[in-house]
Formats: sequence, C-alpha cells, structure tokens
Amino acid sequence: MKKILLFLIIVGAITFTAVQAKEELRKAEANKLTAMDVYKLMGFVLSDSWSLSPKEEQVDTTGAHENKAIIHLVGDNKAVGTKYKVIGSGATLEEVLLPDTKKSMVTMYHCNSYTNCTKLKATHYCAKKNQPQFLLNLEETRKDKFVFDCDMSTELCNSDEDHIHKMIFELSEEDSHLKASYLAWKDKKLRDKHSIYHFDRM
Repeated sequence: MKKILLFLIIVGAITFTAVQAKEELRKAEANKLTAMDVYKLMGFVLSDSWSLSPKEEQVDTTGAHENKAIIHLVGDNKAVGTKYKVIGSGATLEEVLLPDTKKSMVTMYHCNSYTNCTKLKATHYCAKKNQPQFLLNLEETRKDKFVFDCDMSTELCNSDEDHIHKMIFELSEEDSHLKASYLAWKDKKLRDKHSIYHFDRM
C-alpha cells in the first residue's frame, strides 16, 4: 500500500511539474515578443476588411451583434464589419469598427516611439462618447492574441464612467477568423454586457 501511495505521489508531482513547466514556457514565449513585434504583427495579419460572421458563429458574446444598428451586417460577407489599415508612413494602425453605421468607432494603435518602441499604445474613439487609452499587455499577448488594458495612469480608466476597459483580439482558422472583444467597465467593475464580435476575412 505504501509503495502504491508513493508511486501516486511521484506521478502526481511529475504531472504537476510538467504542467507548471508548460505554463512557464508559454509565458516565456509570450515575453519574447516586443511591443514593436506585436505592432508589426498586428499590421501584417489584421490589415484587411472583415465581415461580421453569421449569427451561429457569434458565440461567447453578450449579443452585441443583435443591435438594430448593425444586425443587417451579420452574415453579409460583402459588407464590411471592421477594417484595418496602416497609415502615417507605417507609424499607425487604424481600425474602423462597424463603418457606416451609428455605432461606427475608430481605434488608433501606435508605438510610444517608432524608433524606440517600448510601449504599444491605443486610443479608442468610442460610441460611448469618450476616448479611453490603452497599453499593450505583453504578458497576455501571443502571436494569435493581442491584449490591451486601459491605461491606469489616465483619469478615464480610473473613473466610474462607462467605458471600454480591455480589448482582446483573437485570431483563428489560419488568421481568417477574428474575435474582437471590447470589455465594458462602469463603477470600477466589469459590466455584464460587452461589445464582442466575430469577423471573417473578406
């Protein structure tokens, strides 16, 4: 009995160590990306027009695609749901979300310094009529997932005002599918309803 117990303890320890090592490796790989790496990668993989995916693909959202201002775009692979373009001689990535609708919004992504990029920043010009500023979260970012946190050095990000507080962009299906999550914050906590959309490359 003691031998079996000892064996189970050893197996458990090995399993835990392997899982822990895998997680540390994932973190290490994520940390290898620099702010400039992520900026260039975003410009490369996102620069295109994207249509809003069909209703059945709008999973793990809080129903933002059902808004009457944009529901006509859902599943229409000829209508632009979001688009990305590098502008400013390569120094800025422009995102236009839900163009030509009442919910149209723009986000600008740029380095704090293009020649010495230590921080990737973003400003989101929101339909909530405010402009939260963001910083890239390198720890959570991977080659297929870009994460931006509200810049807590700014007044809006620390306020009770309703604003977008976190942005997450996840690529799948060989970079042909994009899940864009704009997580809302009010009274210093996450709201129940967010602007989360699925897009397909056009």
